[in-house]
Amino acid sequence: MSAIDVADLLGAHGPFARGVPGFRPRDAQRRMARAVADAIAERRVLVCEAGTGIGKTFAYLVPALLSGRRVLVSTGTRHLQDQIQQHDLPTVRDALGAPASVAVLKGRANYLCLHRHAQFEVEGRLSKRGEVAELAAVRDWLPSTTSGDLAEVAALAEDSALLPRITSSADNCLGSRCDRFGECFVVKARRKAQEADMVVVNHHLLLSDIVLKEEGFGALLPDVDAVIVDEAHQLPDLAAQFFGVSFASRQATRLVEDVRSELAGAATDPALARPLAALEPALREARLALGTEQRRSAWRALGDEAGVRCALEGLQDALAGLLASLAARGEGDGPATALRVRSEALVATLAPFLTLDEVPDRVRWFETFRQGFALHATPLDPAARFRAQVEARPAAWIFTSATLAVGDDFSHFVTRLGLDEPEQIALPSPYDYERNALLLLPKGMPQPDDPGYGAALARAALPLLLASRGRAFVLFTSHRALGAAAEVLAGATPHPLLVQGEMPRARLIERFRDAGDAILLGTASFWEGVDVKGPALSLVIIDRLPFASPGDPVTAARIEALRAEGRNPFGQLQLPQAVLALKQGVGRLIRDHDDTGVLVLCDPRLRSRGYGRTFLAALPPMRITEDADEAIEFLRRRTGLPMVVA
Repeated sequence: MSAIDVADLLGAHGPFARGVPGFRPRDAQRRMARAVADAIAERRVLVCEAGTGIGKTFAYLVPALLSGRRVLVSTGTRHLQDQIQQHDLPTVRDALGAPASVAVLKGRANYLCLHRHAQFEVEGRLSKRGEVAELAAVRDWLPSTTSGDLAEVAALAEDSALLPRITSSADNCLGSRCDRFGECFVVKARRKAQEADMVVVNHHLLLSDIVLKEEGFGALLPDVDAVIVDEAHQLPDLAAQFFGVSFASRQATRLVEDVRSELAGAATDPALARPLAALEPALREARLALGTEQRRSAWRALGDEAGVRCALEGLQDALAGLLASLAARGEGDGPATALRVRSEALVATLAPFLTLDEVPDRVRWFETFRQGFALHATPLDPAARFRAQVEARPAAWIFTSATLAVGDDFSHFVTRLGLDEPEQIALPSPYDYERNALLLLPKGMPQPDDPGYGAALARAALPLLLASRGRAFVLFTSHRALGAAAEVLAGATPHPLLVQGEMPRARLIERFRDAGDAILLGTASFWEGVDVKGPALSLVIIDRLPFASPGDPVTAARIEALRAEGRNPFGQLQLPQAVLALKQGVGRLIRDHDDTGVLVLCDPRLRSRGYGRTFLAALPPMRITEDADEAIEFLRRRTGLPMVVA
């Protein structure tokens, strides 16, 4: 179909207006559908910012399904994959009568591993009472499932400790050597994807496929005519992560566990028992050598310390000892061969951290957790590698998100992915922000580095939280600021206070929606991907402008590299990143045509610094006030609630 015909389908007289309850024709949605149709037909690269409420999912699914081409859709999260599979795609296919076959493909950790599940049922130990119920739910579900997707098991928590025990990873999958290979849910899902007209994946799987192809290990995903990347703003940072290398202590811990469970007699075989016994204390020594506190720092902060080098050399020796013992069992031992390959990979990954020499074009850094650590070598600029993949695939590439441009400038996003002169289009939200939203910039706030800033923020927030009767998100740029605010607000209002970290993220959001008058305090993970429509959310307070910490090792290295090239790190990196992050946070407030509310940006730099104008210009067109009483009156008038005096 032509681009004009595709757009007409989303118009006032099209099948969606006639048959989809609640559908509203939107000019911006039709413009996006035309652009996507043209890009697919001409195999072009398109970058499209689609403001909140445009309906970008329909705008790309309609031309994709009608194109007659094979299309890959990549989303930011598994949750979005499920939403497309369960809601958006059925709606679009029913409206169009499109016969296209669709497959949803997730990473292997989402599917039950029949081998590991059977093994765990016999040998596994459950540490918590809740895990007994979860395992029973999996056992009851297994005979009826055709996909093996554990998202179908409602009783299984997203962060359940049971999951890594009954799923496989790239490290521990036995592949064709597995005794259940013919029944494998992952294999079945990949075969279905190879045959489908449209495949829906997430960014992790898309990037895993790119890395596998680069390394000559074939492909996870089918060849397609078009790649549509939704929530594309996440892709540059994820690409840097995937194109780097990491050594995580949990990988070595799981290797030990799997050697003991996969190899009969491993605990009593001296050839294996000795290196296994040496590896666990070596991991503990390495964790202690990196410091007792939890931190995230550049490798040069510790990498040249003798104690750290000694501990990592001891860890490398322990891994090498295990590798030698596994290799001695010979190629005929399938499980031992798979474990040997994992050991070789860990030895190779750890090697760059045993030298003081700098790694070209990469920044080495480390993270320490309560019971583990991770070492990373991250590329400073993944653009060249990603551009090579775009150029290597003779396909259309379409990147879309609500936050790709700073004003009308896409250069930050385009440069980070190395895209070569793509078509660019920015489509504003159709929501009436001028009528339905008010932006408050509180007067008298100290600078964010002032010791009294947190207390001032709490004083400014409390009357608004009372006026809105809860129903608020308070978003922070750091866990420290969140913790301080939680202490002040606890008991200060009659409304439920939900604090990030008290329960899993999905459960917090569910509790917030169910309560109807709650106050949710959150950091980075709540700035995006949270969709609360209606009066349950009428107030969003943001503590400060979300500049990345210059102490972050990756950010610091990128700043240093830009300075060395004679470029402006603030204007080309720090400012655009912060603007795009702020746009994500602001986007939590208005999620539907009838939503209304107040946005509060507490950071005084919006008025006192020249770059404040860049932030404000990038936001939807809202009326701005510095008068808190006006904001309280707006909440009362727009929501119909009586005035509450703090």
